[in-house]
Amino acid sequence: MKSFVRTAGLAMVALAAVSLSGAAAWAGMGQPSEWQIGLQGAATPVMESIHSFNTFLLTIISAIVLFVTVLLSIVIVRFNEKANPVPSKTTHNTLIEVVWTVVPVMILVAIAIPSFRLLHLELHTPEPDMTVKVTGHQWYWSYEYPDNGGFSFDSLMVGEKDLKPGQPRLLTVDNEVIVPVNKTVRVYVTSADVIHSFAVPSFGVKIDAIPGRLNESWFKATKEGVYYGQCSELCGRDHAFMPLAVRVVSQQDFDAWVGQAKQKYSDVPVIAPAQLADAGGVR
Repeated sequence: MKSFVRTAGLAMVALAAVSLSGAAAWAGMGQPSEWQIGLQGAATPVMESIHSFNTFLLTIISAIVLFVTVLLSIVIVRFNEKANPVPSKTTHNTLIEVVWTVVPVMILVAIAIPSFRLLHLELHTPEPDMTVKVTGHQWYWSYEYPDNGGFSFDSLMVGEKDLKPGQPRLLTVDNEVIVPVNKTVRVYVTSADVIHSFAVPSFGVKIDAIPGRLNESWFKATKEGVYYGQCSELCGRDHAFMPLAVRVVSQQDFDAWVGQAKQKYSDVPVIAPAQLADAGGVR
């Protein structure tokens, strides 16, 4: 019986170890990866905290499963009809009743403390270095840089036939969001039509874009690279085709891009109402 319990315990420990290591080993950075079973790699302090909290919860869950499995194994072996023909008639045990009340409460408190700490980290925006305004449309995103000249641009998904080698399908966009590395970016999110959701898994950012409301989030990317996300709200027919891409670059490259973006996105000719009427645009 002892060998059976020992074997069951070792099996559960091995399962927990595989689960804990697999979450880190089989998860990509910035985009989904093949055979991924865990969270995407962390590129911000918030996502690093989410990773730590996830590992903490997985450890607790694995320990509970292991404990319950050992108890069930003992019950199966020691208290079946063959091994124990005369069953116990015990109906009350004060110690056990106190333990099964106090221990779950202690576990919940242990989970609540880091949970509230993480929630505060996500919701409390530190002093930002720059701001990006995000607007969801059916079915694409628009971005505005109010701290860098106020230019704005639309970002649409690149079709599969137009993809270049190395560009991920259903995630590549024509105009990426560009931000500098190690800078706190405040994100204002709203919608022009229906409810969307701005989400970048490697940043630990997911916030709804609601018409008539301005929601706020933030991130501080600590690694250069391209990080993909998608609309995470069922927003209509082309919901699956409005990805977003954030490229994190050095401050020097960001400054150079801003200079180019001001010319590219700000030199849009303003069409007067009279011209619209002549063109048939106003009726």
